Amino acid sequence: MVLLHRFSLLLFKPSCRGLLKLRVCRNLLIFTWKHHGLSSFPRILGVRQVSVSSAQASLFCPGGRGDGNIKEKLSLQDVASLLKNKQCQRVVVMAGAGVSTPSGIPDFRSPGSGLYSNLQQYDIPYPEAIFELDYFFQNPKPFFLLAHELYPGNYRPNSAHYFLRLLHDKGLLLRLYTQNIDGLERVAGIPPSKLVEAHGTFATATCTVCRRSYAGQEFRVDVMEGRVPQCPVCTGLIKPDIVFFGEELPQRFFLYLADFPLADLLFIIGTSLEVEPFASLASAARSSIPRVLINRDLVGPFISQSPRYNDVTQLGDVISGVETLVSLLGWTEELRELIQRETEKLDAQQKDS
Repeated sequence: MVLLHRFSLLLFKPSCRGLLKLRVCRNLLIFTWKHHGLSSFPRILGVRQVSVSSAQASLFCPGGRGDGNIKEKLSLQDVASLLKNKQCQRVVVMAGAGVSTPSGIPDFRSPGSGLYSNLQQYDIPYPEAIFELDYFFQNPKPFFLLAHELYPGNYRPNSAHYFLRLLHDKGLLLRLYTQNIDGLERVAGIPPSKLVEAHGTFATATCTVCRRSYAGQEFRVDVMEGRVPQCPVCTGLIKPDIVFFGEELPQRFFLYLADFPLADLLFIIGTSLEVEPFASLASAARSSIPRVLINRDLVGPFISQSPRYNDVTQLGDVISGVETLVSLLGWTEELRELIQRETEKLDAQQKDS
């Protein structure tokens, strides 16, 4: 993990550019797969090996064509065409609270309506305390009252989640990086192998004393009935695997060191890009690939850096932005049918439970 961190720092240095960045990424991938006893990374990731000259062309020439011409600004229609024509097949998505708020889940930071603005009911000294370990050990009750509200099963995915599911079903999704802890990506049918839940998940939990791991469903009844779950082995507090302030990020987060150099399209959907290190991922992809922001406002590098010809913004309501893209892709009927099937499944599960 220390070596991975050093690679990460090197990749974000301004001096790490061009062929040097290519070599760092290549050496990192080789180290990662060999460290885990896996076969060569091209075979695992399903990509062909490329020559150094081809890689240089991709790094230095927008679009990888190396024709030296100034490129016209991309549009959402252009991005849709790239996907339809299979010119982009390794899509990475960064998703934030704006993807889940249409399902009824409040975000954390919106003034007046966000979770941090409405935590007075939990009788805590300040809003952020609910995600601090010291306060959790002193008084875990407020966190589990909040967990009762956010726990998987209380909310359902919306069309944005199912659009991401369609990307997976069509073999286009390399990875989905989400800031959300509500688990709606899993409910929508995106497999855990395709997910990086950067801020943790309720799907698993860990005893804070003996460190035994548990499935989240094992203590769902306790949470729903207002009890603080305790380990049946040592009676220690069981904490969902949500990342609290000061805790390390999940190890899967560091998959970005392999994923982002491989990505050929980046979607950034419903996030303020204010929380690090997640926010920096928006600048981790190659400058030659399109970045598509579907968001209420301009955020992160879309306002702090010079615009790229291949940056595309679809501002306003997130669901409307996603549905606009779906329409351009010609997937509207597929999305409708997917939502109907999955809704019927969830209805049946709810009826049986």
